[in-house]
Amino acid sequence: MRELNRFKGCLVGGAVGDALGYPVEFMPAAAIFQKYGRGGIREYALRRGVAEISDDTQMTLFTATGLLLGSTRGMTRGIMGGYEDYIMSSYLDWYRTQTERYPLPKGHHFSWLVNVPGLFSLRAPGNTCMSALAAGGNGTLDAPLNHSRGCGGVMRAAPIGLYFNDRPCTQGEIDRIGAKAAVLTHGHELGYLPAAMLAHIISRIAGHGDTVPAAVRDAMAAMPAVFPRARHLDQLLALIGEAADLAGSDTDDLTAIRRLGEGWVGDEALAIAVYCAMRYADDFEKGVVAAVNHDGDSDSTGSLTGNILGAALGYGAIPQKYLDKLELRDVIEEVAEDLWKDCQVDDEDRCDPVWESKYIAMTYRPEGRADV
Repeated sequence: MRELNRFKGCLVGGAVGDALGYPVEFMPAAAIFQKYGRGGIREYALRRGVAEISDDTQMTLFTATGLLLGSTRGMTRGIMGGYEDYIMSSYLDWYRTQTERYPLPKGHHFSWLVNVPGLFSLRAPGNTCMSALAAGGNGTLDAPLNHSRGCGGVMRAAPIGLYFNDRPCTQGEIDRIGAKAAVLTHGHELGYLPAAMLAHIISRIAGHGDTVPAAVRDAMAAMPAVFPRARHLDQLLALIGEAADLAGSDTDDLTAIRRLGEGWVGDEALAIAVYCAMRYADDFEKGVVAAVNHDGDSDSTGSLTGNILGAALGYGAIPQKYLDKLELRDVIEEVAEDLWKDCQVDDEDRCDPVWESKYIAMTYRPEGRADV
């Protein structure tokens, strides 16, 4: 099942939660409520007239172009490496947007997103992502680069669940791609297993039409078979189970989220998102508002909640007020549409000129946009 409404909903929804939570990322809940009122932050806090996205959305976009780079290589050349290799190359391009100035010197790169000036903005990039990518970003499940448990691995994984939802691979293979993409930079099991679980949840929702609770239950049941030797999987599953229980209780949102953590680490970030998405499975706005008004990593928990609810409810469920002024919205939507379309080749294994400029030559530049 490949529905553009779900693809756009997932990526734009994640960006909405990110942009809503980014201004309060480092604020304790008491300060958020003092500044924005009893309901907390519910509207964008604009800067220079836009709702700014953070590194969460930036890296999510580079995950997507890495996937499409790999598939395009495979379809046009008949041979390709592992998807994680192409995602790593794309992340290294993101790293350049954080350490160099636009435009990059002429030379080879792997993602057309380096041709978008608006992505050359430092939005509190995670220390682990930056240091791991400075070292090459080539961590593996067998040879991790570090022991980081941070949420930087899970926050960018949603495109994996979207893209593979109806491709000829097993659910376990999708989950492992999620883990392999995260372990490039985050070596602790609780840094990469949540990415596998998010990919599973998004895949079940977007590809099979599962409800959010059903997708979460399916992911919890599947993880032990996919990662049978994981030492910390029980810890992750217990926290996700607690999130699901809290979502069905009468506990208020802030108390529930505090029981799950602050979201700076991967397992806590996913658990908070699962709680908010299950608690408000039919209301995108209530879900992302709950996800950002707490003591911790508001943009990451907002982004993950927006990914899940956007995939479940679709683009049309996102209130217009959150679409207006969203930074780089056109680019986000374009990437979502590319993931949905996928690489198409003719009888001579050639793709159309625009796709070639994006995923073979990497020379594509979005036209006619004020923020590009």
